[in-house]
Amino acid sequence: MKTNVLVTAGLVVFLSSFSSFAIPPIISSDSLLHPKDHHAQEARLMTQILTTYHFKKLGLNDSLSSVILDDYISTLDNNRSYFLRSDIDKFETYRSKLDDLTLDGEIQVAFDIYNVFRQRFNERMQYIHEVLLEKDYDYTLDESYDTDREGAVWEQDKAGLDNLWRKIIKSQLLSLKLNGKEIENSRETVAKRYKRFKKNIDQYTSEDVFELYMNTVAEVFDPHTNYFSPRTSDRFKQNMSLSLEGIGARLQTDGDFTKIVQIMPGGPAEKSGLLQENDRIVGVAQGANGDMEDVIGWRIDDVVQLIKGPKGTTVRLEILEAETGVNGVSKEIRLVRDKIKIEDLEAKAEVIDFNKEGRSYKIGVIKLPGFYMDFDAYQDGDPNYNSTTRDVKKLVLDLQKQGIDGLMMDLRNNGGGSLSEAIDLTGLFIKDGPVVQVKTSSNKIEVGADEDPDVIWDGPMAVMINRFSASASEIFAGAIQDYQRGVVVGEQTFGKGTVQSVIDLGRYLEVPEGEKVGQLKLTLQKFYRITGSSTQHLGVNPDVSLPSAFEASEFGESARPSALPWDKISSARYELVEDVSPQMIVQLNNDFRNRLVTNVELKELVAETNELKQNLAKTAISLNEEKRKQEMEEAEKRRSERVSLSDTKIDPENKLGKELMLEDQYLEEGIIILSNLISSIG
Repeated sequence: MKTNVLVTAGLVVFLSSFSSFAIPPIISSDSLLHPKDHHAQEARLMTQILTTYHFKKLGLNDSLSSVILDDYISTLDNNRSYFLRSDIDKFETYRSKLDDLTLDGEIQVAFDIYNVFRQRFNERMQYIHEVLLEKDYDYTLDESYDTDREGAVWEQDKAGLDNLWRKIIKSQLLSLKLNGKEIENSRETVAKRYKRFKKNIDQYTSEDVFELYMNTVAEVFDPHTNYFSPRTSDRFKQNMSLSLEGIGARLQTDGDFTKIVQIMPGGPAEKSGLLQENDRIVGVAQGANGDMEDVIGWRIDDVVQLIKGPKGTTVRLEILEAETGVNGVSKEIRLVRDKIKIEDLEAKAEVIDFNKEGRSYKIGVIKLPGFYMDFDAYQDGDPNYNSTTRDVKKLVLDLQKQGIDGLMMDLRNNGGGSLSEAIDLTGLFIKDGPVVQVKTSSNKIEVGADEDPDVIWDGPMAVMINRFSASASEIFAGAIQDYQRGVVVGEQTFGKGTVQSVIDLGRYLEVPEGEKVGQLKLTLQKFYRITGSSTQHLGVNPDVSLPSAFEASEFGESARPSALPWDKISSARYELVEDVSPQMIVQLNNDFRNRLVTNVELKELVAETNELKQNLAKTAISLNEEKRKQEMEEAEKRRSERVSLSDTKIDPENKLGKELMLEDQYLEEGIIILSNLISSIG
């Protein structure tokens, strides 16, 4: 108890001096945010659950306290463009204390750090409107601005921040100028941008700050352990019930930009074909005629709120396409919001016929966006309930009637879903046996097995995966690979090998009438392949790797420092199917390497992939008008050439004599690899 008193006393002393430092004229003491009374209870309960039941079995300690401090500061100012070095130095007082304070429910320090952020934010907004938007900029100077400041040093003084923001505003005005806007219109656009940005920050409540901090605490255990405020809990429930209304895209912050990281199957973004992974959103407008709100520099939650909306309404997005990068010309697209329904996630099949080296092939392709099951309909006894396994079984039987030579299961961008469906689906292609192993937080190993000896397809088979195939997708692809049942083609998968449960904290707390508490999503289990290898971090490595622009260190589980480590347990007992031998895999890779040398389309795919990698890595923007204009023109020229080349490839009369004429070149390569497997089998 003495320790608590001393810590609390230290807190009071620090805050009294801290407040005089932090809150000069722009923020009044009346507008400072403080925790609600029940937040202390909620913090104590949450940390108790985390330290007792999380899979890691970690206690909050000085080491985690240090990580919490760094991550919380990054959450508030991820681009290091608001806080001063002196602010960060003052925060150092708490580097080894946040663990004890949070365990005791003492979270005022999180609010004081936030209040300093808001003070610095308001200072920047004032400087932008009073000084930077009135300046005449010299666009002949050879200088640049780097949009990624994650590892940048904190500015020492106000003059340093002034110069940084001079470059930020100059860059934004130059972009608008090169997109055809007059200088006065450009200034007005940027002014509106930051007025709206300030309005959003001004609307932050104590509940929002508590969520920011407690989510930071949760995520030091692992990236899939999260705290949801009552409002965020409602959004999470909408996601789980597939009733969320929006465009169907997953977003994340990328420096100053909001980046598309995944196109959700069945959503407006996928159906329109207008958005791609790694496109950057720079503006959002409502309806057909609403003003475009620039969202450069905005928080991800605020951008998401602008994009979401009722079904049937229109949202317009201004984007920088991934293929041209930050130096490309912005483009406006229009999407109609819609619900992502379960039927949009259903498996779909097609047959692709083609000739290769004098032989005809008929390939069945099943696109599987997610592992779904309508639990309510199942429990109600509905014999026609939606189920991945039931639907795929029907599709495969239909494909067999059409006389297919091989089956391609396309799991690209499949983020997972029902574990039981992943097990049952695997069972359609193997006689019986284990499919996945699950380790609990108490170190108990449970085996998920297929117990049905029936096999609906025993012919040649391939599974396509990419960097955004995750969770249940990795279980299915890994099992097909481990049994040597089929060939796995594509990119290394996401590497999410953990299982979460959601805990409603309100069940354990008494709070004042009218108040609500949030939820904790907690990692409790870990997936392992039947070989004993965890899917965590490693995911599934394909037997034949196609060109990829996405590095594991940047996309997927390995991009998060707090992710649980890879490890291994004992192998389960299983009998190999051996439809695809190691020698066959060697031959398939040799065939693919030969195509890399001789096939023009494949060479172009590699070149495009490498260029996309370079564009993703490019974060520096020139502030010289002529140089920036030249970069934009070159990027647009390369894009136009690719579009022209793509149009040439779609050759309905097959005048070019190509084996396949698919717009999806990755699928085309996968089918060719499967055809080689069919040929090797005989």
